[in-house]
Amino acid sequence: MSQGTSNSLLNLGDLSKPADTLIKKIAKGVGGFFEPFQIKRIAKAEAAAAVIKAQSDIQITDLHHRAAHRWIEEEAQRQQNMEAITAKAVPQLNENANPDAMDDDWIFNFFDKSRKVSDGEMQALWARVLAGEANAPGTYSKRTVNFLLEMDKNEAELFSELCKFKWTIDGTVVPLVFDVREEMYNKHDISDNSMGYLESIGLIQFDKLGFLGGFRLPELPKRVVADYYGKSIRLEMPYDEGNELSIGCVYLTIIGQELALLCESGPVDGFFDYVKDIWKKYLPEIEKNEKDNIEEGYAILDEMVGFYESDKTDGSVNHDGVIDREHSKS
Repeated sequence: MSQGTSNSLLNLGDLSKPADTLIKKIAKGVGGFFEPFQIKRIAKAEAAAAVIKAQSDIQITDLHHRAAHRWIEEEAQRQQNMEAITAKAVPQLNENANPDAMDDDWIFNFFDKSRKVSDGEMQALWARVLAGEANAPGTYSKRTVNFLLEMDKNEAELFSELCKFKWTIDGTVVPLVFDVREEMYNKHDISDNSMGYLESIGLIQFDKLGFLGGFRLPELPKRVVADYYGKSIRLEMPYDEGNELSIGCVYLTIIGQELALLCESGPVDGFFDYVKDIWKKYLPEIEKNEKDNIEEGYAILDEMVGFYESDKTDGSVNHDGVIDREHSKS
């Protein structure tokens, strides 16, 4: 395996200031990070073996040689994992990232865990944690980092499916699951069993049987903004303060909330309108009136359908055509 410059993590001269600071911070917290595949460690190990070999009173067996070879290979793989994760994190740094404020113990713990991760997709997940912490130190706890090591790829994929239903409500990330029997949820592996499993590993709380009457967001102000992947609705709550909003049968734990920030899921077609209809009593009057007027307009057109023969094979009538014919009469 080559130990030339092609194996080095990054050329520091090509890095932005936040990236340069992050690399140096990692080197300080981990040590030996810049030596590709731990060249210095390997050299020290080989030198130690040579000393032992020279001592006549100690016999170097094949077992010792195999153990040394295994150690060197394991260290090389771990170093490669660390470098791959860091390289994937660097492009995700913001201009205002503050790696200097990262806790040294957090960095040491992060790489002590992440160096064991060799799967490319899982490395990408770890990279988002590292970049997120560098962008805003304190975002991810050590507990979440430790949890991530035990999380396998299937669990990560299931949690990502759940995150397709996440909203941000008054600053809180919440997956809205109102009825796990709904086809919309089932298409994305959301069911009693899957939610029960995510609860068992500590990512969510799940009110399966409705003993809690579903979860509610408490202490909400009079006006609340709820966002779903860039689409927002404004809610008018009944009281000036201390309001509650029903959010269904799933609630994220602290670890779940932190990991939800990492999910790069996309929105589910129709889910925005589905939730908007559930919360329709909280919509401002102007939005209610617009919706009512539209529904009333279509109801009138449906009544008028009886005066026109359908020009479609399924018996339906084109509402725009009805409007055009009415206008032509006037």
